[in-house]
Amino acid sequence: MAALRYAGLDDTDSEDELPPGWEQRTTKDGWVYYANHSEEKTQWEHPKTGKRKRIAGDLPYGWEQETDENGQVFFVDHINKRTTYLDPRLAFTVDDNPTKPTSRQRYDGSTTAMEILQGRDFTGKVVVVTGANAGIGFETAKSFALHGAHVILACRSMTRANEAVSRILGEWKTRYPPPKQRRIKVFNH
Repeated sequence: MAALRYAGLDDTDSEDELPPGWEQRTTKDGWVYYANHSEEKTQWEHPKTGKRKRIAGDLPYGWEQETDENGQVFFVDHINKRTTYLDPRLAFTVDDNPTKPTSRQRYDGSTTAMEILQGRDFTGKVVVVTGANAGIGFETAKSFALHGAHVILACRSMTRANEAVSRILGEWKTRYPPPKQRRIKVFNH
């Protein structure tokens, strides 16, 4: 998918992959819809999964949303000096109604925080994590940050806390476009 690569996103082999002739688009207010070019129709539900999705969070650092003379929304990547009609946040959509764990859903010792939070959007939420510079605290802080939360790291050592922030931001940069640094704060306790 050249359009995904052009927007700086990698092509994936996931269950959300669209059938041939389909395109994923977004509305101005962040809802995802699907265009079937073969039948010249659109729909809100994913053609394979039947799920409704929406965009989570702000545009990546350095990106801006504009409207052309025809009223069509396009996106400007100021860092790489390019424009696209493909929303760069499409890789980070969340289910409109994420399924909550049922009593039958089980987690075990090998389950990661990323797996537990999968499909959840914590944009606009504030999370305080104590002991966030190592172990379970670090993994929890990292997972919430990668899911859009404003994370406050409460740690005993400012040096180790700042190292934890650097590790989270380093992983974020490898997975996603550069974050806004205001999302992670460090408090010494």
